[in-house]
Amino acid sequence: MTFEFDGEKYKRASGQQKTWGKGLISELELAGHERILDLGSGDGALTAELAELVPSGCVLGIDASKSMIATARKDHSGANLRFERLDMNEMDFEPGFDVVFSNATLHWIKDHKRLLRKVFECLRDRGNVRFQFAGDGNCPNFIQIVREVMAENSYVDTFCDFEWPWYMPTCREYQTLMDEMPFREKKIWCTDGDKFFETSEAMTGWIDQPCLVPFLGCLAERDKRAFRNAVVERMLARTQQADGTCLELFRRINVRARK
Repeated sequence: MTFEFDGEKYKRASGQQKTWGKGLISELELAGHERILDLGSGDGALTAELAELVPSGCVLGIDASKSMIATARKDHSGANLRFERLDMNEMDFEPGFDVVFSNATLHWIKDHKRLLRKVFECLRDRGNVRFQFAGDGNCPNFIQIVREVMAENSYVDTFCDFEWPWYMPTCREYQTLMDEMPFREKKIWCTDGDKFFETSEAMTGWIDQPCLVPFLGCLAERDKRAFRNAVVERMLARTQQADGTCLELFRRINVRARK
């Protein structure tokens, strides 16, 4: 299950994701010669930062969205940087990467047992993994509101067979899954990343890209705007603070592992 996003809109609305990603990158302790795979590279900004840190290495960013890859290729280039449109569920790389990195993406992947096997297989011996993605309790306001709107009479039939787009496990659930994997070293932990969006426009941009994409794709054109407006209006009413900022709660799963 993959979705088509708007790379340009995502670029403008993903400040929080980039802040998290820069923190992950700072932990990697790169020597400069590594081969890195970025899973869910999005608009390519973090992938390009990784490439700058490995001038004697190379970085491949993969994403299933055509628009994301187009934006990444337009904005970022380099002799050691490449972007490829590829559903990570279907990736099948030979062992060769020193680092597999992913920031704020893997909650879009439902089968993590398969994903982790694929990641293990594409790593060199002693290769490293560093992931961060949404966990249990992530974005409770948005999830409650979108479920409420989906259940309304105007939309309930449309969503009767809808497949929920995200996998957001608890830390314990993910630790159990990782324990089944053959990594020699592994650490799983949870962090909070609550976000004050500075304006209602900033909150709305994040709702539009990427949050609403899976839902709007199920609706007839005549219903998309009304559904979107209902979610946005309720989100702003629920999350807006006295100073005009809007608060949503983010819960993140962190993974560090070594082959």
